[in-house]
Amino acid sequence: MSSTAIVPAAGRGERFGGAKLLADVGGVPMLDRTLRSLLDGGVDELVVVLPPSGRFDTVRLLSDSRVLMVVNPDPARGMFSSIQVGVEAAHGDPMLVLPGDMPYVSSRTVAAVLAANAQTGAIVVPRHGGRRGHPVAVPTRLRPFVLRAAATGNLSDVLKASGVSRAEIDVDDPGILRDVDVQGDLS
Repeated sequence: MSSTAIVPAAGRGERFGGAKLLADVGGVPMLDRTLRSLLDGGVDELVVVLPPSGRFDTVRLLSDSRVLMVVNPDPARGMFSSIQVGVEAAHGDPMLVLPGDMPYVSSRTVAAVLAANAQTGAIVVPRHGGRRGHPVAVPTRLRPFVLRAAATGNLSDVLKASGVSRAEIDVDDPGILRDVDVQGDLS
């Protein structure tokens, strides 16, 4: 079966000052860079979860045939609600979760997470310097756990409650820990 990545991208980016996912990162919009990492890492399908309103015209990869855009009707509920919307639309196994504001994750890390999941069938979490990060590989058999949880919850708690084993893989990629919340996070 093909793999899917769920990319929550419905937040308002208030601490950033708005339009965070369109900010320039290495000459391209942040969201494009995040999506490119996933595609180059071997993910077959991307489910990008967007807000009900917003302009993403400059994000070129949103028009790629491997990208499905879905809308979180109420993103104010939090990021987990966007993950749920993405899980509902996803078709692949595993489902990788990578927030749209993590443009520094290496495609090599994406490939390593996919490979570890193929080998173990477990939840796979990359680790750098002893700290866990993203993307997280979630086996599709956990879809019901994710969809039944409260929209205000979080993925970590749901995965722990599932009882499915977790494999952590060490990667030489500080990008797994680097999300962009404020303008200063880009430097």
